[in-house]
Amino acid sequence: MISKRHYVIILSILASLVLQIMPLPMQVDLYRPDWILVVLAYWAMALPHRVNVGVAFLSGLAMDILLGTTLGIHSLGLSISIYILAANYQRLRNYSVWQQAIIIGLLSSFYHLITFWVQHLLTDIYFQVDYLLPVVTSMAIWPWVFWMLRKIRRQLSIN
Repeated sequence: MISKRHYVIILSILASLVLQIMPLPMQVDLYRPDWILVVLAYWAMALPHRVNVGVAFLSGLAMDILLGTTLGIHSLGLSISIYILAANYQRLRNYSVWQQAIIIGLLSSFYHLITFWVQHLLTDIYFQVDYLLPVVTSMAIWPWVFWMLRKIRRQLSIN
């Protein structure tokens, strides 16, 4: 049974999906951070027994449907990225927020490389450096997302 406080996790994931598909100007859209990856990464580090690879897989399926991509591309990328994070969450919790931002950048680049690789196998796309621009913005928003979600988690005593 999900308590009322645990709906915050679901709402934050839904909000990140909305931010992921929100229309932006073409120049800004290149720098769109990986909102869903950042939010899932926070919850997977903070509450690994509640948010894990299964939640990442379902969120990836939702993102595939919302973006109209081949079903499973984002699911695979998010699942593998969150698995790596969940396997090392105890170690990553001890890092400072700025060190965690670097880890988020590495996870984001790995996520983009996985999704590119699968899309390259299925279609005929070629790698461009623009695919990795969201890595920089994901690293930049990590401290603010971390502090905001931690404040909400502590105020509502979510565990």
